[in-house]
Amino acid sequence: MKRLCDIVIATIALILLSPIFIIVAYKVRKNLGSPIFFLQERPGKDGKLFKMIKFRSMKDAFDKHGNHLPDEDRITPFGQKLRSTSLDEMPQLINVLKGDMSVVGPRPMLKEFVELYSPEQARRLEVRPGMTGLAQISGRNELDYEERFKCDVWYVDNHSVWVDFKIMFKTISVMTNKEGINAPGHVGPSLFKGNDDKDVESSETKEIEGNDEKKKSDTLHS
Repeated sequence: MKRLCDIVIATIALILLSPIFIIVAYKVRKNLGSPIFFLQERPGKDGKLFKMIKFRSMKDAFDKHGNHLPDEDRITPFGQKLRSTSLDEMPQLINVLKGDMSVVGPRPMLKEFVELYSPEQARRLEVRPGMTGLAQISGRNELDYEERFKCDVWYVDNHSVWVDFKIMFKTISVMTNKEGINAPGHVGPSLFKGNDDKDVESSETKEIEGNDEKKKSDTLHS
């Protein structure tokens, strides 16, 4: 049922948004040149790598050693506007049709992060990654990684078609209000640097586990 919903929603969205898709593609070409799309390998379900598609939002700029300059130096006003409206994510509808992604699920992160996950955090790879998810309607990039991963694991354990539709509707509000686009002090998300202790769950974490479950539920019902 989830896969069928993904195909129907992605197909309808691509048809309805095709004029916007063409306009954005033209604007990217005009402002940033070729290529129009940014492709990057990300881990999908069970950690299988796929190429995630986005509209480019940064220019190519290198230092004297041939390395890319930091994101803050490569992002343009046009690119920032593209990100703030989430229009750069639109090509991921193609990933959904291909079966690489779902409309709703944990957001696909950098492949370098996978080896840093704790066993509990790695459970986010048990389902297809999504264009949006519980973490995106709960604070997006303003959440620290610990909270994001807790949202992802909660989704793995509780996802359903009904939960997916509630997340989709709340995503519209988050996009409209341009909430949580950047992590504090960063352009976009910050980098995940691993856990202090990936194998030991603290007693404090166990005590607040029940409260976290309630918070996820409250987010979907508010």
